[in-house]
Amino acid sequence: VQLQASGGGLVQAGGSLRLSCAASGRTFNGYLMGWFRQAPGKEREFVAAVSWSSGRQYYADSVKGRVTISRDSAKNTVYLQIDSLKPEDTAVYYCAAAWSTQPWVLPTKYDYWGQGTQVTVSS
Repeated sequence: VQLQASGGGLVQAGGSLRLSCAASGRTFNGYLMGWFRQAPGKEREFVAAVSWSSGRQYYADSVKGRVTISRDSAKNTVYLQIDSLKPEDTAVYYCAAAWSTQPWVLPTKYDYWGQGTQVTVSS
């Protein structure tokens, strides 16, 4: 299994970004696809997740209303749209996959990880 995250960059506060996670190596029905982020000196934290099979979405309270997760089964890609970006959103964003129907928020529950993409928000 390979997860390839992309789409990060330097953005001004208030702007938007769409991150992509290209998944390959197997079919992902039954998997939970998640996005996490890790800022310097902080623990990796859950941002959002989507059930590959049902499309049901889960969000961290800290980003709810500004973030939308989605998946395109035809392209085997998961997206994370982040709007109204804030400096505190600055972090490396990782996509991950868990063989689960539960909305896990702990990084240890995820089986596969991408390499991360840097998001930097300037004030």
